[in-house]
Amino acid sequence: MIIDMKNVSWDREQKTVLKHVDWQVGVKEHWCLLGLNGSGKTTLLNMINGYIWPTEGQISVLGKRFGEFDLRELRKSIGWVSTSLQQKLYGSEQAIRIVLSGKFATIGLYDKTDGDDLAKAEELMSSLGCTALMNRTYDTLSQGERQRVLIARALMGSPKLLILDEPCTGLDVFAREQLLQMISRIAEQEDAPTIIYVTHHVEEILPCFGKSLLIKNGEVFTSGDTHAILTSETMSGFFGVPVEIERRGKRCWLTVEDSIWS
Repeated sequence: MIIDMKNVSWDREQKTVLKHVDWQVGVKEHWCLLGLNGSGKTTLLNMINGYIWPTEGQISVLGKRFGEFDLRELRKSIGWVSTSLQQKLYGSEQAIRIVLSGKFATIGLYDKTDGDDLAKAEELMSSLGCTALMNRTYDTLSQGERQRVLIARALMGSPKLLILDEPCTGLDVFAREQLLQMISRIAEQEDAPTIIYVTHHVEEILPCFGKSLLIKNGEVFTSGDTHAILTSETMSGFFGVPVEIERRGKRCWLTVEDSIWS
């Protein structure tokens, strides 16, 4: 089991942020975590990475039960791409060094690397279409270029779990589609990690994400097969307004019914 959460709750300042969450993710099960801003997604991710502990319940990640394993070591097996990570990186750092730091799950490169590490970092950047960015500093990159570098960094440690936390934020439609195609190719690789893709945009849910967890107000609204969940009826209940889900090819698109603005 990649993620095993049982009856997990988290309280902060007399407010329940997560309430009785049960979630199991198997090996090679690519999941989409869907929820609006403030739904509890970020809290859930911080918990999976061991940055906060549940007030109630049990968590195991990659077979390691929290409280029985060094979470600093566990994080080396988890690749994480997020906006909060972007804000922590050094703008003057070269892109290739940022990718190399992914081997150690550190902000900044302080550990010694060798030729094999450099070859792997260069190969990852090449496969993600950012070879030309290697020697550029992070603060000179566009948002789309930064996301590619961060994904290469996340893959540097050969993670068993890859968490992509709203990776398309701030991208224009063309950069978004390029990034989604790249994520799809990663998921299709034989040695791909289990991927958790976090978003609040239905149109970003790729066919490779066969499972979905919908979280609302800190609680699991529903979970299961993505195809069965992405219906107009279910999503209208989830968002609390009438919406229409239209399938175009292998992806879904959401339209809010005009009547709610009347």
